[in-house]
Amino acid sequence: MPIKKILVANRSEIAIRVFRAANELGMKTVACFAEEDKLALHRFKADEAYLIGKGKGPVEAYLQIDEYIRIARISGADAIHPGYGLLSESPEFAEACEAAGLVFIGPRAQTMRDLGNKVAARNMAIACGVPVVPATAALPDDLDEVARMAAEIGYPLMLKASWGGGGRGMRRISSETELKTEVSEGRREAKAAFGKDEMYLEKLIERARHVEVQLIGDDHGNLVHLFERDCSVQRRNQKVVERAPAPYLGEAARRDLTEAALRLGRAANYRGAGTVEFLMDADSGKFYFIEVNPRIQVEHTVTEQVTGIDIVKAQIRLLEGAVLGTP
Repeated sequence: MPIKKILVANRSEIAIRVFRAANELGMKTVACFAEEDKLALHRFKADEAYLIGKGKGPVEAYLQIDEYIRIARISGADAIHPGYGLLSESPEFAEACEAAGLVFIGPRAQTMRDLGNKVAARNMAIACGVPVVPATAALPDDLDEVARMAAEIGYPLMLKASWGGGGRGMRRISSETELKTEVSEGRREAKAAFGKDEMYLEKLIERARHVEVQLIGDDHGNLVHLFERDCSVQRRNQKVVERAPAPYLGEAARRDLTEAALRLGRAANYRGAGTVEFLMDADSGKFYFIEVNPRIQVEHTVTEQVTGIDIVKAQIRLLEGAVLGTP
């Protein structure tokens, strides 16, 4: 079904990026802005703009699912693009859009549950025969039990949030003396960023390269990869430099890596744009699955430069029902 007007449930750069793609496809656009963003550029780049989350903080304002649905209805938008961060990995948001008769420009809600939750995604990877880094299940509230689980995996460890991305809640833990403080702080940070504080512990690979595979799939069972990006240069768990293709991968390693990502994507019935992330041990050359980002990423433009494919336009066209490989 053709999309005529897109509401972007996000702010700033990614909102403007989606507006540009929509405009080039001949579609109208709707912006939402918090009170603190009343002068933000994205408000003025859309055809229409509406205040969201009146009286709420600058992050909380953009987490109001009911408000987005209300604004979509009054503006006449027939699709919502969640961007990245905020509600982009929320299965509840995808379900709310579907219930309201709106196209959610992202993966299915069940796919988000299978892959957006990192613990569930690990279990799926194991079932697909994709190598994974040793890790715990979701951490319980009992910190003594957390300590037991940590000892079972072995230090050093990396604490991670089960939901969301961007390094929020992530902590390096070198010994048991740091464990309780870091878990508590990580939970608070994850709760503030994603509204969920579920965490898990993963074995830390000391000399690791970080490499990610870009996937894109349609609603007809087709899934392809757009090769990989190296994102090993990071500061405070935030990617600083992205390179494509990864210069250290040979053809055999690239084939194994991308095929592993496709196996996982097929198992999840993946639709839209998403990224499968791996760690590669710099000493052994072995790679391990770490997580899936079931959304478009900040770094998608690097792949666009290498392949010449406009990933945001592709997202929109695929949710209109287009088949991969067709104009």
